[in-house]
Amino acid sequence: MKGFFMVHLQALLFSLGQQLRTPFSSLLTIAVLSISIALSGAFYLAVKNITHLTGHLETSNQITLFLGQQVSDQDGRWLLTRLEKHRSIQSTRLITKTEGLKDFEQFSGFGDALKALSRNPLPMVIQVFPRLNLTTPQQLQQLLDELKALPEVAVAKIDMQWVQRLKAIIVLAERGVLVLASILAFAVIFITGNTIRLELQNRQEEVVIAKLVGATNGFIARPFLYSGFWYGLLAGLLAWLMITGLMALLQSPMEQLMTLYLGYQEVVFLSVLDSVILLVVSAVLGVLGSWGVLVSQLSRLTPE
Repeated sequence: MKGFFMVHLQALLFSLGQQLRTPFSSLLTIAVLSISIALSGAFYLAVKNITHLTGHLETSNQITLFLGQQVSDQDGRWLLTRLEKHRSIQSTRLITKTEGLKDFEQFSGFGDALKALSRNPLPMVIQVFPRLNLTTPQQLQQLLDELKALPEVAVAKIDMQWVQRLKAIIVLAERGVLVLASILAFAVIFITGNTIRLELQNRQEEVVIAKLVGATNGFIARPFLYSGFWYGLLAGLLAWLMITGLMALLQSPMEQLMTLYLGYQEVVFLSVLDSVILLVVSAVLGVLGSWGVLVSQLSRLTPE
């Protein structure tokens, strides 16, 4: 067992030494591989951030109740008290006609025009926040229909269509990331395989001599497989640095945008598990590319 590990350790270090002897070509290959891996990782992380964002949006579903013009402030507050006791409602917020008019004057830019009106045309509004366990569209629709039936309510609205559209887009993006990752994975395999093929050709005489003295194909292939491992692993590490650097560069503007629209800052980076998977998959792809070339090429290199 000790001899087995020593043989593999020697092949591992020998393959790393071979790459260090040709630093420019090795670095060029690793850079090309890392770009392919980083593209997949960046798209995956983008979809992960959007999915995380929509998770928060789904928990902030809100129903807006526009009360009739005949409803007084006292009736509105009485309705608010009744709604707060509802089993499916987490919290409520009352916006009186006066508060609504002030907000409209502040944000609409028509403050001077509104002063010419003889009366306040805006209705009283109650914002209803459903409980967090109401997550399905059917449950929310049932609550909406119940609130619509209240005599004080003129219009009840919940705008969930855009969230549903966004979720459909996310599903499409996830499929797109899967397709893109598969294509780029094949690219990594082919690039690694072509690099190992060139190395095998450059060391063709060495391989033939090794076969003459009785070396098996497995013995000859071992350092080349570890070369593919190093290519994949180092490319994965460089891709991780590229993705992390890109996210660090975009973190500040993303947080500002999320604060403006959602009131919180939470940007998702690659987790420890994601990082480990990235490195492992990269190394495996490098080994697969090497193995595919070695299976077809070693059988052709026979001593004369």
